[in-house]
Amino acid sequence: MINKKPPFEITNQIIDYVAEIAELVGRLTSTNQLSANPTLRRSNRIRTIHGSLAIEQNTLSLEQVTAVLNGKHVLAPPKDIAEVKNAYEVYERLDELNPYSVEDLLTAHRIMTQGLVNEAGMFRTRPVGIVDNEGHVLHFGTLPQYVPDLVMELLGWVEKSDVHILIRSCVFHYELELIHPFADGNGRIGRLWHTLLLSKWNPVFAWLPVESIIIIASKNIIKRSTPPMMQGNLLYSLNSCCRPSKHRSQRPFERVMK
Repeated sequence: MINKKPPFEITNQIIDYVAEIAELVGRLTSTNQLSANPTLRRSNRIRTIHGSLAIEQNTLSLEQVTAVLNGKHVLAPPKDIAEVKNAYEVYERLDELNPYSVEDLLTAHRIMTQGLVNEAGMFRTRPVGIVDNEGHVLHFGTLPQYVPDLVMELLGWVEKSDVHILIRSCVFHYELELIHPFADGNGRIGRLWHTLLLSKWNPVFAWLPVESIIIIASKNIIKRSTPPMMQGNLLYSLNSCCRPSKHRSQRPFERVMK
């Protein structure tokens, strides 16, 4: 199969984003804070899960998500609790997943949606569309008969392309959401896979809670879900970790823990 390049243009703004993100990642990596602090890693992982699920209207607060993952009883809709447990399980397997494997993508979807949807771990079999709160159709997903080949083609391009992974991962995320390969869980899987791709470039991304930044701009994600916007979210998250407070000196990631 020919790995066709998705339609995108590398602009000067994108190049500037890549340069600044790479610089900030270098600063974080040099401090080695995450590898030396498992408590911090778990806290950031919980923030990641809370942010990703909150985008999908999961009702649990950060404190409730933490309680669920600590084995405590939480009064909340069973579906929301199951989403938290499923998400935590698949994020904990992040280093076992091959970001270029269709089989691993389906496995991740099965774990993410087990007990929640009928088509867990499989591509959708029916047409789908995205509508806003007023019922206006924002996007029609790819017809189901074309989904498997398009996903395989997209993953093949991500693996073989020599475009910087900061750009490739954003393009992949955008294109996957356009294809909308699953009956449910597309957003959660897209964010997971974006993190997975970046973590293979630099392990710091496995523990950086970018989703907690995305939730801030979630109202605009459907309308402005472009590679520059996604890189902007990465940049904002990294800056939140790296830039010192105006009032006192802070170590990398200290601000994320507030």
